Amino acid sequence: MRPLISTTDLAAALAGPAAGRPVVLDVRWRLAGPPGAESYREGHVPGAVFVDLDRALAAEPGEGGRHPLPAPADLQRDLRAAGVRAGHPVVAYDDADGSVAARAWWLLRWAGHEEVAVLDGGYAAWSAEGHPVSTEQPAPEPGDIEVHPGAMPVLDADEAAALARDGLLLDARATPRYAGETEPIDPRAGHIPGAVNAPFSGHIAENGRWHAPEQLAARFTDLGLRPGEPVGAYCGSGVTASSVVLALELAGHPGAGLYAGSWSHWSRNPDRPAATGPLPG
Repeated sequence: MRPLISTTDLAAALAGPAAGRPVVLDVRWRLAGPPGAESYREGHVPGAVFVDLDRALAAEPGEGGRHPLPAPADLQRDLRAAGVRAGHPVVAYDDADGSVAARAWWLLRWAGHEEVAVLDGGYAAWSAEGHPVSTEQPAPEPGDIEVHPGAMPVLDADEAAALARDGLLLDARATPRYAGETEPIDPRAGHIPGAVNAPFSGHIAENGRWHAPEQLAARFTDLGLRPGEPVGAYCGSGVTASSVVLALELAGHPGAGLYAGSWSHWSRNPDRPAATGPLPG
C-alpha cells in the first residue's frame, strides 16, 4: 500500500464490498485546541473511528518527552478497539497538514502493519470535494492486529547526535524554533548541533495536498541529502517529524530514522548541547 491515498480512491474503497473497505482513523488534533474529538462529532468520513493522539498514539508525557511512543501492548489494545485487523488496509486523516495522520501511519508501520496510508489533503479535501460526511459514531468489531514493534527505525538521543555528525538529521520544526529565536513549549531553545532545518510545512502544497515525489526528492537534495546517506528526523515531540519520514519515503528514501523523543526529550538534559542560529551555508 502506498503511503498516500487520494480522496477519490478512498471514496471508491468505501463504496465497495464491506469486506474490502479500509479501517479509517480520524486523528484530528491541535496543540492549542479545540479537541479533535469535538470536530469528529461535528462530522467525519463515514465509518471513521476517532483515535486520540495523546491517549492512543503516544504514552504519557514525561522523561521520554511530550509524545513518547506508546507501549506495544497499549497500542495493540487501542488499535484493536478501533477495528484494525492484521493484513487489512488502514487510512488515517487529520484536518491540518497531515502530520498527525503521518504519526498514525508511522506507528502502524513501526508496529509491523504495512497496509496503511494517509489521506492526501485530509478531511478538508474530503469535505470540500463533496464526499459524504457523517455524524454517526460507529462501534467497530474489535480487530486482531498484533503489534510487533521495530519495523521502522527509532533513534535515541545519542544516535540522533551521531547522525547529525555523520549523516543527515532533519529538524522538522519551524525555523524560529530551530534557530533558537523562540521556544514556547520545551525547556530550552535551539537545535541538535549539526541538524539541518527542514520545516514540515514544506512538504505540503497550498491546496493542502502533499507535493509530488519528484518535488520532495528535489527538496531533500537541496537540504543536502546524498544517495545512500543515512537520514533521520526529529521535531518538538516526535509527531511532525513523522511527516518528514513519510515525505522521505515518497521521495525514494525509505527507512529514515525517527528520534521519537525529539527536542522535548533532548532539551530536558542540560548536559546535551543546544545550537542556535542557522547553520553556515
